[in-house]
Amino acid sequence: MREMEFKMERQGLLREGDSVTVTEGVLPSNYYYTIDPSLAMSGNYPFNQRMFARQGVVMRVIENDRGFYVMAQFDEDNKA
Repeated sequence: MREMEFKMERQGLLREGDSVTVTEGVLPSNYYYTIDPSLAMSGNYPFNQRMFARQGVVMRVIENDRGFYVMAQFDEDNKA
């Protein structure tokens, strides 16, 4: 299992237990991931940390002074 953090701009777009699908984006030296349909975005990951799974589950939604963050878990063994 792999856990990733995503930045969510508005409260209430995702809840714990929600199933999510991510889209992979490519930069010159990194990958980034977006929870569809553009609900939250990950940071940048170097090529050697590429995620192959596309389906996951929201584990936690965190609110802090910088905004809302979603922790989602992905099963890399099944590479959905």
